[in-house]
Amino acid sequence: MKQLVVATRNKGKIIEITALLADLVDQVSSPSDYADFPEIVEDGATFEENALKKAREASLFSGLPALADDSGLVVDVLNGAPGVFSARYAGANADDAANNARLLNECHHVTEEHRQAAFVCVLAFVTPEGVERLFTGRVAGRILSAARGEGGFGYDPLFLVDGFGRSMAELTLEEKNGISHRAQAFEKFRDYLATMSMI
Repeated sequence: MKQLVVATRNKGKIIEITALLADLVDQVSSPSDYADFPEIVEDGATFEENALKKAREASLFSGLPALADDSGLVVDVLNGAPGVFSARYAGANADDAANNARLLNECHHVTEEHRQAAFVCVLAFVTPEGVERLFTGRVAGRILSAARGEGGFGYDPLFLVDGFGRSMAELTLEEKNGISHRAQAFEKFRDYLATMSMI
C-alpha cells in the first residue's frame, strides 16, 4: 500500500504504527500533517463505533485509506465499564491515578474470583472506495485489589494477566507487546494488508 492516514494525534502511537507497518505501507500520515484536519468526537457506544467513525472521517477528509483504533478496559462485574470511557472514567480531565482509584473503588466489594476483565482493541480500516474492515484484539485477566508493577500505563498495574501471574505493569515491554490487545489487532491487520498486496 502506498499511503495510509492514521487517525490519531498521539505521536508515540504514530511512531509505533509506522514501524509496525513499515514493510507494507510506503507512507503513513496523521492529522498533524494536515492544516485543517477536523477534530473527531468519539461519541460511539462501542469501540467498534468509535474506531469506524474516526477512520471514516479521516478517509473522507484525506481521500486516502485510513486506520483508526479505539481501545480500553472492560470489567465483567461492572457491565463492561469503563469500556469506551476508559481514558476518562474518573472525569473528562482524569489522569491514570484518578481512573485507577475509581476502578478500585467500584470493585472494592467484589471477590477475587468475580473480577474478570479484558483489555480490548478494535482497529478500523476504511478506504475511499468503501471498503470497511474491523480487527479485534483481546487480553483476558482480572482486576487486582492493589496496584502491582512499575511499567506500562493506564490500568496496567491493576490488571493481572491470565496465564502470567503478573500484572500488565510487571511484564517486560517485549512480553507486553507480544500479547497485548493492540498487538493482536495489528497482527490481524498486517495479515489482511499482506493478503491484499498479493491480489
